[in-house]
Amino acid sequence: MRYNPRATLDPSQLGRGGRGRGGIAVGGGLGGVLVLLLAVFFGPGILGDGNEPLAIDSGPTTDSPLAICTSGADIATDRDCRFVAFTNSIQAFWATQFRSGDYQRIQVKPFTTSIRTGCGSATSAVGPFYCPNDTSVYLDFGFFDELSSRLGARGGDAAEAYVIAHEFGHHIQNLTGAMERVQRQGDNQGADSAAVRLELQADCYAGVWFRHATDDESGPIAEVTEEDLETAVDAAEAVGDDRIQKKMLGQVSPESFTHGTSAQRHAWLQQGFSTGDPNKCNTFSAGNL
Repeated sequence: MRYNPRATLDPSQLGRGGRGRGGIAVGGGLGGVLVLLLAVFFGPGILGDGNEPLAIDSGPTTDSPLAICTSGADIATDRDCRFVAFTNSIQAFWATQFRSGDYQRIQVKPFTTSIRTGCGSATSAVGPFYCPNDTSVYLDFGFFDELSSRLGARGGDAAEAYVIAHEFGHHIQNLTGAMERVQRQGDNQGADSAAVRLELQADCYAGVWFRHATDDESGPIAEVTEEDLETAVDAAEAVGDDRIQKKMLGQVSPESFTHGTSAQRHAWLQQGFSTGDPNKCNTFSAGNL
């Protein structure tokens, strides 16, 4: 990906993170090794519902070191500023897809080790996630090393952008009511489950953003190449349920799928990019998987 050095960045969209100690309160019916290995890009359901006692004292928060990221040129001197660029670009795009004032801008909250959220307590083992209770994306930047070293993705800027865009896809689902409908169903596992359809739609929404990332010539993303798209697809395939289960457990169990296969994640990310239309991301129609 190529960045626009003249773009203005808004670091306030990257919130303050917290450090903590203690255990993790995890819900969603997953336990033990599956929480660690399959809790990648979990949206609703992986954490508690926010009503249980929080297990972590997060301690004092500090101002984000990314506050220095005020222009695209800053990415050249501090590579972490790219996360501000991703976040700004994703939110600017989605703001154009809602009636004026209807899109709710939120924050990406970096953390290390563990953190308290509106959905309960989490550790880095959970991976990136969106919490609908406090409408925030939580992200340990160290996850991207795990994506490459443990899950076999090639990594790179476009892979990182895909991860963040996927989580913002869950925010869109929260705003449209899709997330609440899936939560009410309680259909959170299985190859044809509502949970899988929710995750694949978030992949499609990520692809839609990739298609439009360069629409604003004054925005932070100056170029998305075919190689970037391939890198994003590679990351999506790396976190398919079938690939993770085969790699980590030696077998594939479709009845426990929560995010979709590598092929499905590839297909829906490509669908979003090819059409550039969020209305073409209806994974909930019969036969669409």
